[in-house]
Amino acid sequence: MDATIVHYPLARRKIRDGDLLLFRPRRGLMGRLIAAAGRSEYSHAAMAAWWQRRLMCLETVQGRGGRAVLLSNLVRQKPGRIDVFAANATRRRFDRRKAVATMIGIAGQRYGWWSLLWVALRHLPVVRLLVRPDTDDAANGSLPFCSQAVARACRAGGVDPVPNMADRVTEPGDLARSTFFRFRFTLLMEEERQCEASDGAE
Repeated sequence: MDATIVHYPLARRKIRDGDLLLFRPRRGLMGRLIAAAGRSEYSHAAMAAWWQRRLMCLETVQGRGGRAVLLSNLVRQKPGRIDVFAANATRRRFDRRKAVATMIGIAGQRYGWWSLLWVALRHLPVVRLLVRPDTDDAANGSLPFCSQAVARACRAGGVDPVPNMADRVTEPGDLARSTFFRFRFTLLMEEERQCEASDGAE
């Protein structure tokens, strides 16, 4: 087996609050378009967080909005499609608690469709000639889409993961290329009973 593929029951112990989760599309035109537009293999971004002894995925999803779900359930649904990146690979002052709290703050909010549409329009050749590069992180009042939420949360923790690029135009591929994150492994589900026992522990 590829050394970068780790079974979830072993991998979960190595994941920390604030680590980046990047998802590769399996099917569906939307996911493939997002990955292609961002010049990467990733279509969705989320953040890992521990709640007591349960490992959660904090994200904002099309059609559902901001939410927190058990990471083990997502790995079971998408085996081999979720990559884990360690946050703070550059060892800067990064407050993981504040980053996680910011992601929790989007739970229950609607998905940022308008924000995603704006990013999509910026990829059109004519629009790219007319608009200036968006570097203003202060212009962040809109409802976020997935990678925008992660970038905003990291900044709340004290680090801008993609300097010289506004959070609202940050795509999953931009996070994957950021030096703030370091790829660690791809998650694969195995030993389902052991995993359920771990995530269900009180």
